[in-house]
Amino acid sequence: MSRDHTGRSPRRPRSLGRFTLATGTMTVLSLAVSGCVVVHGEREVVPSATRAEAARALKDFTASYNKADKTYDRSQDADRVTGPLADIDGAKLKAGHTNHPAGNPAHSPLKFSDPEFSIPAKAAWPRWFVANTAANKGVPGSRWLLVFTRGSADEVWQASYLTVLGAGDVPEFAKDEGGWARPVTADDAALAIEPAKLGRSYATYLKAGGTTFAAGVHTSQWRAQREKFASKPGLARQYIDEPLNSGDYAPVGLRTADGGALVFFATHRFEKQTAAAGTGIPTPAADVRALTTGEIKQSLTLEFVSNQAVLDPAKGSARKVSVLGRIEGLTGAEGE
Repeated sequence: MSRDHTGRSPRRPRSLGRFTLATGTMTVLSLAVSGCVVVHGEREVVPSATRAEAARALKDFTASYNKADKTYDRSQDADRVTGPLADIDGAKLKAGHTNHPAGNPAHSPLKFSDPEFSIPAKAAWPRWFVANTAANKGVPGSRWLLVFTRGSADEVWQASYLTVLGAGDVPEFAKDEGGWARPVTADDAALAIEPAKLGRSYATYLKAGGTTFAAGVHTSQWRAQREKFASKPGLARQYIDEPLNSGDYAPVGLRTADGGALVFFATHRFEKQTAAAGTGIPTPAADVRALTTGEIKQSLTLEFVSNQAVLDPAKGSARKVSVLGRIEGLTGAEGE
């Protein structure tokens, strides 16, 4: 599978004009995965992978990520990532190569330990699973959750989503009689919000607020921060958020033991900064400049891709949808 799994870049809203890319916050991963699953027909419910294949996928991912991170060479992992993770990872490597063409001077190998695999049994393609592992980077005690996916038996495993959670925030997953995880469908009406509608609901919440999502860092606090920046004297900010639902951006989820689900979904957002007359845009950081086209005069439009992991409770529950983790990356910018 190629990096451009949908055949096109995320759609850009006309209201902000023609531009590319955006700003980001966290360093992400990439994946080199092999192994094969014997599939006995499109209609038969089978595990997406064996546990040995899942372990190999994580091992190959680590090797691929480290090669790309050390050299800032996208070709080292370009065909091993997809979906939102590919956008974030690719932009990170592009900016790194621009600023450090000889390679990453701060490289230190990523190492995983204590992996756990939640592998759903399901029919038809795509097939996917979640790796939950400790890492030698990030907050001590945190767990890295990576979604590995592939669209057919002829394709290699690719990583599409990543989130980093505290160990206590990883929910208990429901299992079937064979010990395999239970997936949820995009239109699962038994959940508070159908997974396919989470991206649109989140975008709407960030714009207008509401009671759908529980208060927290990635909801109420994120809205308050954006409102504060939007009203900063001398530099106006406009925001547009969109869902990403097609191809390898499609949401995936696992049923949790309490009847809800842990769902991964992606969004696409734009932030346009416009300086007041007689002033200019603050000089962006080197990684932002590396991803910027055009000349920054009076405005700078940033483009981000973000992936979220949420606890989507059972429909009728008193609980609200809780955003457990969010990783976004700058994928481009345009000055005007």
